[in-house]
Amino acid sequence: MSDRTATRIATADGQAVTVTSRTSAVTDWSARYFGSWWNAAPAEPPITGPVVSADLDSGEYEELARAVSGREPSEADYAGSLMLHTRDEAGTVTAVQPGDRLAYRWEPSVRRLRIAGCDETSVATAAARLARELVRGMLLVEGWQILHASAVTREDGATLLTLGDKGAGKTTTAVLLARAGWRLLANDRVFARVESGRVRVLPWPSAAAFGFGLLDALGLFEHIADRLRAGEPMHPTQDQRVTDALLADRRAPLWKAGGKEMKPQFFPDQLDTWLRMTLATEGAAAGLLFPRIVPGTEPRLVDEPRRLGEADFFTAGTEDRYPDVFGLLPMTGAAPGLADQLTVLPRQVLVLGHDTVANTALLEKTAARLLH
Repeated sequence: MSDRTATRIATADGQAVTVTSRTSAVTDWSARYFGSWWNAAPAEPPITGPVVSADLDSGEYEELARAVSGREPSEADYAGSLMLHTRDEAGTVTAVQPGDRLAYRWEPSVRRLRIAGCDETSVATAAARLARELVRGMLLVEGWQILHASAVTREDGATLLTLGDKGAGKTTTAVLLARAGWRLLANDRVFARVESGRVRVLPWPSAAAFGFGLLDALGLFEHIADRLRAGEPMHPTQDQRVTDALLADRRAPLWKAGGKEMKPQFFPDQLDTWLRMTLATEGAAAGLLFPRIVPGTEPRLVDEPRRLGEADFFTAGTEDRYPDVFGLLPMTGAAPGLADQLTVLPRQVLVLGHDTVANTALLEKTAARLLH
């Protein structure tokens, strides 16, 4: 290990994995990615527990790629890229993403995931992603479940969960409350588990993507552009067309051919240093919000029921971007009592418009009432 650096990543619940590499940028990436929401710190030998070992090594990449192509691999869309993968009798999974020039080998008997690639950013991204997947599997074994929700907490840990379909306003709600003094715990997913009659929640660390419209409405567009002009980089997987638009002060939304909006992307630590949102490491659910955004309308409360549904929970079977190619996730159903415990929490359906000041005022008033 003398030629390797290591970052140990641990949740507030104590589940941990270590990322190691001969390239310090890879372990630094994991420290930056997880340090704001989970605990991330340098690790020294002896390294125990699950390990993600990730290196820039074109020779090993080619060797693993040949091992995959020499058999009859299965195919999967993994993080937006084609992955070919095989599994042997011992359960060892070998996989390759030719478009990203990344190769993997997962040895479940020793809980070691090897990543070899040809590009520093791709290797660092993959190492962080798979480290998170390993931790996710360990949390699921311990009874945690993933909610499709954003979350903000007060200083006392009381947490508001915001649920809804894509485009409903989960991120907008979390950002507006975080900018108003709440602590941001998550903008899209949270881990949740019933403990001692309450729902404890942990963050799902990830890069955060915010649309041009939201950044402009918050008065942050020019601030971000100025930091870019000063040479401060954003998340390196951000589409270059987004960066160019920021630098050129073009605020109209950008769209991919398939209709998905391309958004500015931020490392978790930039949510604090760039966007002035304090991050939280855990909380306890105390209320539920169910927003929907209706352009051109005044924000208002809506007196209608909203029950939790299957779409509010992530499972291995419903995962869209990270299918369980490596077999890291246990086949668990709904966590006992979670839905029931969430059902008894105070809740509110509301409509938001495009006036951030009016939206924030309504959200603050509603949050105070729910969490009185």
